[in-house]
Amino acid sequence: MGSFSLGPWLPRPLSPPGLVLAAALLLLVLYLHARRTRRPGEPPLIKGWLPYFGEALKLQKDPLGFMTTLQKQYGDVFTLFLGGNYITFILDPFQYQSVVKNQKLSFQMFTSKFLMRVFSVKKMMTYQDLNDKIHTSYQLLRGKHLDTLMENTMQTLKQVFEPQLLKTTSWDTEYLLTFCSSVIFEVTFTAIHGNVLAGDRKTFMTELRDDFFKFDGKFTHLASGIPIELLGNIKSIRTKLIKQLTTENLAKLQGWSEVVQMRQDILEKYYTPKDTEIGAHHLGLLWASVSNTVPTMFWTMYYLLRHPEAMAVLRDEIDHLLQSTGQKKGPGFSIHLTREQLNSLVYLESTILEVLRLCSFSGIFRVVQEDLTLHLESQDCCLRKGDFVGIFPPVLHYDPEIFEAPEEFRFDRFTESGKKKTAFFKRGKKLKYYHMPFGFGVSKCPGRFLAIVEIKQLLVVFLTYFDSEIIDDKPLELNYNRFLFGIQYPDSDVLFRYKVKS
Repeated sequence: MGSFSLGPWLPRPLSPPGLVLAAALLLLVLYLHARRTRRPGEPPLIKGWLPYFGEALKLQKDPLGFMTTLQKQYGDVFTLFLGGNYITFILDPFQYQSVVKNQKLSFQMFTSKFLMRVFSVKKMMTYQDLNDKIHTSYQLLRGKHLDTLMENTMQTLKQVFEPQLLKTTSWDTEYLLTFCSSVIFEVTFTAIHGNVLAGDRKTFMTELRDDFFKFDGKFTHLASGIPIELLGNIKSIRTKLIKQLTTENLAKLQGWSEVVQMRQDILEKYYTPKDTEIGAHHLGLLWASVSNTVPTMFWTMYYLLRHPEAMAVLRDEIDHLLQSTGQKKGPGFSIHLTREQLNSLVYLESTILEVLRLCSFSGIFRVVQEDLTLHLESQDCCLRKGDFVGIFPPVLHYDPEIFEAPEEFRFDRFTESGKKKTAFFKRGKKLKYYHMPFGFGVSKCPGRFLAIVEIKQLLVVFLTYFDSEIIDDKPLELNYNRFLFGIQYPDSDVLFRYKVKS
């Protein structure tokens, strides 16, 4: 997230004296940047003692504990020095609207830098109309367009699982995260980008998936501004992934989704057909579609495997829906559910929402475009141009005043009397924002509907056709390597086994 980069010093090797000079200049810049002092009207300033990093290491070690400690000490508004940036956090959920409404706090500036650093998408920095047009393509990820994507997803699930249904009822043992990564990647890639027509489909998908997750493993390093040249072979892996998604190679896939077709049509107006930056745009879409869906699916299955009472309720709910729609569980793959029918599974949805509440440690950021005073209910807050404003939803998600025993997994937390529960309160007032794994306002994840539907479909298929058990029945912790960027992965993988129901 940092705006400072070592990039300008990397194009050519430096002699030892040059390295010493570069290091000295770098330290001088960091020192001058860190000399900042608090001005009248500004929030409390916490800089830490480490140059550049500031308090980042403490935050990564225990994000929730660190932020709640600062909240008790300084209140709901304070400025942190993290990774070369000053970020003013606003933790009172009743003040979030002040961030959403302020036109001088820019999400676009943040995303343009993000896309350039992570995916090497450069034109978004200078072509505002390109960004606007790309944004219009996201309408194809909801409504009736989502129904088409659901059909694509179910066809791919059939392709993945039907061979298993023809096997005997013996147990298969796998690592749960590996299983979720494989299924989610193949289903998502095929539903959005299309089917592989020629060659060995399995080999193509395996290589693409392995490269993708190697790249994804360095995502936070790239997003924070660390030059890709310092990250081993990640630059060559990213180049390979981009090449796989260029116009020439996309043409080899059959059944593009509407969103890919529209994005391609837009991009061809700004790039020549052979420009590899088209592939960078498509890599960004693939990353956004897969990266948070995988850990969400993992944690959902993990919690269900460790809470058989929750799994039993979900099975009953799904069985009742299948019976009410006249669908019998035969020997073949025959499930077909509409979006409305999936949405009627309130305990299934509540389970997913609960997992997102527990495991999402993303931050929501805006760039301050000019010096300004942000008017909050409790106080006025002076902000400096170039700083960030941040919201940290885990403080909300783990607030015991809003969610009873917030550290516990309760699959039915978002239900009430068999219906969806949407009323949550703090200080006796109903909250507009109480569940924010996907962000809010213009930064709200456009693929959230697809991600939730995809997880629902996979769970319905798996709970209908398979029995499953966890083998490594051990408690897992969140790995905070991706803190501030979405759903966290587990600190280790676990073995589980599954078999076709007899």
